[in-house]
Amino acid sequence: MANKSDKLSGEKRRELILEWLVHSNKPITGKDLAAKTNVSRQVIVQDISLLKAKSHPILATSQGYIVIPEQKPQTVQKQIACFHSSDLSVTEEELNIIVDHGAQVIDVSIEHPLYGDITASLMLSSRSDIQNFIKKLQQTSAPLLSELTDGTHLHTIEASSYHVIEEVESALNQKEFLLT
Repeated sequence: MANKSDKLSGEKRRELILEWLVHSNKPITGKDLAAKTNVSRQVIVQDISLLKAKSHPILATSQGYIVIPEQKPQTVQKQIACFHSSDLSVTEEELNIIVDHGAQVIDVSIEHPLYGDITASLMLSSRSDIQNFIKKLQQTSAPLLSELTDGTHLHTIEASSYHVIEEVESALNQKEFLLT
């Protein structure tokens, strides 16, 4: 962490940000990065943009910034179509089913009639991640993307095997969340 009196050069600050992100096992918020480097959150947003422009694989998620790990060959992904009400407890139940079966929710997407496909990164892999996501939804009063499509949405999920994905689909189907 930089001292209040220390004025880091932009390049040095970006090196530190990248180092922190690479070595973190969880997302780091722009607010936390700003506090660690004694700059505004807007400066962090600009720094992240510059790092991305230099091909650093940084992703902005609802929990903060992360460095995208190289795709692990032992994982599989599938996009699944879901439908449910916009009630947050139902959303939380859907997401919990996915992570409880050992899968990660990579993103959510919808097909908007005007804008086409809209995708938002989620990167949810635990109940704790989901609770934080739901809490942010409540704090910001932001609508779920699925509200734009009356509940229809897609999730990209990732798991260690297709068997895990089949278990997720079966559990979602039992709750009538899966569109088939």
